[in-house]
Amino acid sequence: MTGVDVFLDPCASVPLYQQLRDRIVEGIATGQFSQGEGLASVRRLGVAFGVNPATISKGYDLLRSEGLVATNAKSGTYVIRDRNSGPPGETYAADWRPRLRVLLAEARAQGMTADQVQDMCRDILDSFDERP
Repeated sequence: MTGVDVFLDPCASVPLYQQLRDRIVEGIATGQFSQGEGLASVRRLGVAFGVNPATISKGYDLLRSEGLVATNAKSGTYVIRDRNSGPPGETYAADWRPRLRVLLAEARAQGMTADQVQDMCRDILDSFDERP
């Protein structure tokens, strides 16, 4: 992502830093961003999106805290885990499971059947392997 390969919607209800984090996670999941690949600088993205660089930094901070990217003064921000990196550490699953549980509970609370939820999950997972 030496260029600006993500889209942020300033009118969306989701904060811009969260949108940035989400788009990069999706890009890693689809193979758009690979381990070792550099991401655009905070300054460059701030200018491209017309937002305060602190907003971009907050999105990158989330990705760092999740162990997906790292930053250093010489290399900038780059991807350190991708979909081919192998299974995550044990603490990841323990932290991720409660978030997944809430998402699944939301679907069931809205009346979706277990089959509908599983079909949707399967479709989304399959979409990560469909590179345009």
